Amino acid sequence: MLNIFNSIIPTTGITPSVFILLVLVSLALGVVLAMVHTFKNDYTRSFVMTLAILPAVVCVVILMVNGNIGAGVAVAGTFSLVRFRSAPGTAREIGAIFAAMGMGLIMGMGYIGYAALFTVLISLAMLIFSALSMGSSSAKRNLKITIPENLDYSGVFDEVMKKYTRSYRLRQVKTSNMGSLFKLNYEIVLKDPAIEKEFIDDLRTRNGNLEISVSEASSPNADQL
Repeated sequence: MLNIFNSIIPTTGITPSVFILLVLVSLALGVVLAMVHTFKNDYTRSFVMTLAILPAVVCVVILMVNGNIGAGVAVAGTFSLVRFRSAPGTAREIGAIFAAMGMGLIMGMGYIGYAALFTVLISLAMLIFSALSMGSSSAKRNLKITIPENLDYSGVFDEVMKKYTRSYRLRQVKTSNMGSLFKLNYEIVLKDPAIEKEFIDDLRTRNGNLEISVSEASSPNADQL
């Protein structure tokens, strides 16, 4: 049993059978990690596919440089592959990328057992954190409400805000449509993300059913009205 935690790379060098085995196992573990990433999470097809094959790519890089330019240069070169993302992703995506590369690094050293154990532990942690919705209850959001010019916005939404949010703050007021409309920008923390639709419906009854939007506070357009 303990033999699976030993490197399977022969001291004489990599053989075709070992190479194929390591790549196939890397792909299998990559698929596991990619599927775990989709649990209770927004994702794109291209990102999931990339996450599935990334461990195999890193594994091959490590296998090809092993014994030539040293483990230090290999690790530095491998982790530079994070630049395959043309734009920064979410924190969860970046974490998944580094997990996939870490798995590929272990596989490239020939340690199938440790790579599988690492995948299991990381996958369990991701599933538990997602199931517990860690951090969601305190996530700040941007709320934008459009109101007619004849509606006094001072305190008009306070009752609804106190009912659905843990905290709220009016950050900006802006006129629109030649002054016939006002746009209010609030920073809020919902008591429960599941009540978002009910919250918006209550706001609509007070703003004349005009435009309302809710976005993540970290969104690039969060401060634009």
